[in-house]
Amino acid sequence: MSNAGGPGPAAQRTAAPGQTARFRLGSPRAWAWALGALAVLSFAAAIPLSLLSGQLDSGVIAAVIGVPCAAVGMVVTRRQRENPLGWLFLAIGACLFLSTAGGDYAVLAYRLGHRLPLGPVALAVDQLWGPSLVLFTAAILLFPDGRLPSRFWRGALRVYVVWFAAMLAATGVAVASALAAHPVRVDNNGGLTALDYPAGWYHGVQGLLIVVLLALSLAFIARQALSWRRATGERRQQLKWLASGAAVSIICLFLAASVGSGSSSNGPTLWGVLSSLAWMGVAALPVSIGVAILKYRLYDIDRIISRTLAYAIITGLLVGIYAGLVLLTTQVFRVHSSVAVAASTLAAAALFNPVRRRVQRAVDRRFNRARYDADRTVAAFAARLNDAVDLDSVRDDLARVVHQALEPAHVSLWTSSRSR
Repeated sequence: MSNAGGPGPAAQRTAAPGQTARFRLGSPRAWAWALGALAVLSFAAAIPLSLLSGQLDSGVIAAVIGVPCAAVGMVVTRRQRENPLGWLFLAIGACLFLSTAGGDYAVLAYRLGHRLPLGPVALAVDQLWGPSLVLFTAAILLFPDGRLPSRFWRGALRVYVVWFAAMLAATGVAVASALAAHPVRVDNNGGLTALDYPAGWYHGVQGLLIVVLLALSLAFIARQALSWRRATGERRQQLKWLASGAAVSIICLFLAASVGSGSSSNGPTLWGVLSSLAWMGVAALPVSIGVAILKYRLYDIDRIISRTLAYAIITGLLVGIYAGLVLLTTQVFRVHSSVAVAASTLAAAALFNPVRRRVQRAVDRRFNRARYDADRTVAAFAARLNDAVDLDSVRDDLARVVHQALEPAHVSLWTSSRSR
């Protein structure tokens, strides 16, 4: 039976063969392009402004963190448009670049004496740095597909959204109050002094907001930790990537906050360089989440974890040995400093391979058990092969070792019977 009223909604939504879908304003595709364009434009503005204002470190940090966020956001929104994590990372990248550009513009306008318009707007945009980092906690909760099947966690997400809106509102009121004051006080980084060094009511509100943030962050991490116990296969590998990236990011944030408190604003210092390097480690979270969502080489994570941990331990041990030898030779034995440094360097270099083998074996035994067991199996087979003289026993032993290490469905071994 024909429909006299014309084509129905389903027919209207279906494009004709060979006809491309229209780019509609307000569609998810349009929002993805808009956020991506905003991130690219703000990044393009942030780099030259960082060079002109002398705040190159802030531009580099924003690039190291923001570029992976924007890249992961673009790829995820193209491949999994219904996944909110793509939109979240696009927003984080755009906010990081906008904040950096605003801070550098404010330095030029207020600290370096350039008469530039829209200075108050730049000061307001500079405050997006903190909220953009806060959004990382939402990414942990929504990992990997943005679905929250439990009513409890959906309620926790609503609490987070309300808290985030309250934080933005409090920051907006504080920014308006600071801009209304005369004169407007701007610190060396292009931020409002009243917000970077809060006092009064905003100090108390900020402290309460930080406590709530820590509580929500711990709850979101606990959610993923609980799901780890029930996860198997690919899902478990995804959680390994998330745990690795989150651990590196949390440690780097802690180091950046701790080291940054000891840095000085009077030119570049060792503390400032270390703080900048620690901030760059936050990029581990978007990178690991992007790899886990896109399921790219998930099964190499055990090897990555073991290698990273092993070389971190080796570096720490060798640095400690080097410093101890230098102090011992210069302070106890009173050896000339250049000779002591050369001897300590040679000793540390000679110890590298022995220390690396022992540390790698210990780390593999704990974090990469499959490789450790395979190495032990191969070593045991090689030891038995030295004493074997019967070809049939060698063949049976080899088939048993392959079956034990790889667990194949079927093992076949061909040997040549040609006589010499």
